[in-house]
Amino acid sequence: MNENPGTAMETVIEPTRGGHLVPWRELYGHRDLLWLLVWRDIASRYKQTLLGPLWFVVQPVLMTVVFMVIFSRVARIPTNNVPSSLFYFCGLLPWNYFAQTFQSTSSTLVANAGLFGKVYFPRLIVPFSVVISNMATLAIQLGTFLVIYALEKAGPRSASFGMTGTAWMLPLVFIQVGLISLGVGLWIAALSAKFRDFGVLSGFLLQLWMFATPVVFPLTRVPARWYWGAAINPMTFPLETTRLMLLGAGTPTLSLFALSAGTTLAILVGGVLIFQRVEKNFVDVI
Repeated sequence: MNENPGTAMETVIEPTRGGHLVPWRELYGHRDLLWLLVWRDIASRYKQTLLGPLWFVVQPVLMTVVFMVIFSRVARIPTNNVPSSLFYFCGLLPWNYFAQTFQSTSSTLVANAGLFGKVYFPRLIVPFSVVISNMATLAIQLGTFLVIYALEKAGPRSASFGMTGTAWMLPLVFIQVGLISLGVGLWIAALSAKFRDFGVLSGFLLQLWMFATPVVFPLTRVPARWYWGAAINPMTFPLETTRLMLLGAGTPTLSLFALSAGTTLAILVGGVLIFQRVEKNFVDVI
C-alpha cells in the first residue's frame, strides 16, 4: 500500500505463498464476514416458505416414516432391537448434516462466481460458513430426536435402548462429519469449476453414498466379505458412533476409527489443496 502524501492509495493483492495449508490469519481477519455469511445462509434457506424453519423438522420426520415403511415393514431389515423410529432418525442426524453441507460447498465457486470476481476475501470463508450454518439445522433436528426419544422411552421397549456415558462427546463426532463434507465438497467445487459434469454427478454420488453407509441398516448386517467397503467409508464410523452414544446400538471399533480418521484427513487436505489451486484463476474459466 502506498502511503506517501499526495499520492493515491492502492492495494496490491498477490497470491499466497508458503507452506500454509489454510490462511488462518486471513480467515481471522475476515471473521466478521464469516459470521455475516453464516447468518445469511440461515436466514435465506427457507425464506418465503410457509413452514419456514419447521422444514428442518418436517424433512427428517418424513424420511424416517418412509424408511420405517420401506425398510422395516416391507424389507424387514432389523434395527438391533431399537425402535425403528429412533434407529432411522438417529442415522439421519449425521447423514443429513453431511449431505446438506456437501451439496452447498460443492457449488461454492460456481454459485459465488459473481461475488468472487468483484471483491477479494479468502474464498475458504464461504464453505466454512456453510459448515457452521448447517449446525443450526443439526441442532433443531437433534432436539426433534430427543422428543421422539423421550416418547419411546416412556413406552414398553424402553429397556432395549438408552444413551451411554459418552453422549457428551457427540459434538466431536459432528465435527468430523463437517470436515468430511467440507473436504468432499471442496473437491467437487474445484472440479466443477472447469467441468460442470461434476456438479451434476454430485447428486448421483450422494445417493450412492447414502446406500453404502449404514443409514438404513445396522453395520452388523454387512457381510464379512464386504466389511472392508464399509470400513473405508469415512461416514461409517461417525454414524455408528452416533447410534452408540444416543441409543447404545452402534458398533464402532478402534480400527474403524483409525480408517475413518485417516480417510477424513486425506480427503480434507486434498480438497483444501485443489480448491486453493483452482480458486486463483477460476474466474477466467467459469
